Parts: sequence; C-alpha cells; structure tokens
Amino acid sequence: MPEIFAGVDVGGTTVKCALADQDGNVLREGTIDTDSHYGPNEVLRRIGDLVLKLAGESGGAELAALGMGLPGLVDLHAGETRYLPNMTTHWKNIPVSAILSEQIKCRVLLLNDVRTATLGELTFREGPPANTMVFIAIGTGIGGGVVIDGKLRLGPLGAAGELGHQTIDRTGPLCGCGNHGCLETLASGTALAAEGIRLMLMGLAPNLHDLVDGDPARVDVEMMGQVAEQDDAVRDAILNAASDIAIGVANVVTTVHPDLVVIGGGVANLGPLLLERIREDVETRVGRLFPVDDIRIEKSQLGSKAGVLGAVALAIHGFPE
Repeated sequence: MPEIFAGVDVGGTTVKCALADQDGNVLREGTIDTDSHYGPNEVLRRIGDLVLKLAGESGGAELAALGMGLPGLVDLHAGETRYLPNMTTHWKNIPVSAILSEQIKCRVLLLNDVRTATLGELTFREGPPANTMVFIAIGTGIGGGVVIDGKLRLGPLGAAGELGHQTIDRTGPLCGCGNHGCLETLASGTALAAEGIRLMLMGLAPNLHDLVDGDPARVDVEMMGQVAEQDDAVRDAILNAASDIAIGVANVVTTVHPDLVVIGGGVANLGPLLLERIREDVETRVGRLFPVDDIRIEKSQLGSKAGVLGAVALAIHGFPE
C-alpha cells in the first residue's frame, strides 16, 4: 500500500492542509477556519478530522507522518507547544503531537511556522539550488529561517532564525518580545500600515484616503502599494521600511553570506518597489566586503503555500540532522 504524508499550516485565522506522496506531489488540499477561541483540543480534533477526510479521499493510501507548522514557540523534541502568542489561551504546554497522533494514528512532527515555510522554500523552490539560504517572512510580524550547508538550522530549541527580532534601532519602538527597535517594529506589515494611517490622518496621503474612504481600519500594505506612485509620503514609508529590512539582510549577509535571500509574507507583494531598494541598500552596506552580485535577493515563489508545503517536507524527511 502506498504511503502518503500530511502537511498542516496553522495560522491565526485559517488552517491549511495538504496530502502528498513520497516525492512531494500534492494529492489533496483542504482548509478550515482556526477558531482558536474553542481551545486547543477542539482545534486539534478538527484538524485531525480534516486530515482523515483528505486521507480517505486518497484511495486508501496509508498515512505515514504529519508535519505541522505552528505560529509561535514549540518544543520540537517533546512535540509540545510552549507559547503561541496569537492563539486563544496561547497554547501553553499543549502535547500536540500526542493528541493528534492518537487520533490519526501516525507520527506527528511540530515546527515553528516560519521555519516550516523556510523548509518549503528550500525543498520546493525552482531555479538554481541554494546551499546557504535565508528566508524572511514579513507579515503581521517578521519571522525567518536560516539554511546552511543545505540544511535548515534550528538550534537547540528550534528557535534559531528569529530574524525579525534583530535590533535595528536601539531607541526604537517597544516590541512584543520586550526589546526595543526590533526589525519587526519598524518594517512589518503592522508597522507599515500604522505609518500609512498616520500619514492619511495628517493629510499627507490623499489618494490613500480616497481609496479607503477615509476609514483607518481599511488601511493595509496592499492599499498602500496601490497608491505609492501617487502619494509620495506613502512611497517614502515603503522605501524606509525596505531600508530597515536591508539592514537586517545585510546583518545576515555579513554573518553567513547566503547564496539566496528569499522575502516572503504579505509585504513581499509590494514587489519591485520593495525589493529593488533592499538590493540597493544591501550592496551599499556590504558591497566592499562581499561580492553581492552572487547573492540573490528574491521574492518567495511559493507565497502563501510555503508553510503547508514545508510541513509536507517535514513529514516526508523529518527534522534536519
């Protein structure tokens, strides 16, 4: 009987699931609302039901393993969540692997969601291979992952790669992690949207004001990108965020000199306006030390599927050794 592997990407609002064969070819996909307010046991039960439903539609193949990306700190050795900041009750010390494996009768592996997405980019990205790669996901917050010698590096706690918590400005805004001036506080989608709201309310972004009918709650990075060519102040805000991201990238370049830097998350959809400034500033900062022409800085190819495909790769290959 052929084996199949499940990948699950748990987000604050949506859970994505994919089933694939040994070669990573996706056979079935499905989504459910997270509804974390029902508590971890109910969320996990519904995830298990989804996995079993998709497996039942796969012609009787045997479910061999499940990989899961979770938005926060997990103990990958114990298979438990330690702290998921955006989930109701924060899922403190929940034995996720044990609970799910009991329901679906296979091995369950846990990993932080952005490290899982990094694994997805490493495994399924097309183009020249990258022996050393950095993935930076820029959305509500900023997360990351680091690949060295072709392997995702997790550190002893599975927490290596928290690139969004580099200190960019030591006198900068307070971050949720307790530090000041983290990259996340300056260049995340949340930070960029907050700057867009400020500019709009001060009368410095008239086209943004018209686009959202003057409603601050509707301002987001996508809206800002749409008016960046008309509202100079919005364009400058995006470029300033890109320059802060470039500092973070330059820090990583001087540390591990990657072949490839992948920018993912919703902010990456700003496209060339964002990426070209990042490339220019990285070259300015490190060009005398490193031959930056051989460092590719590119947008994620997998987009919103990076996490669930990385979870599939985790199920197939297990944790990097």
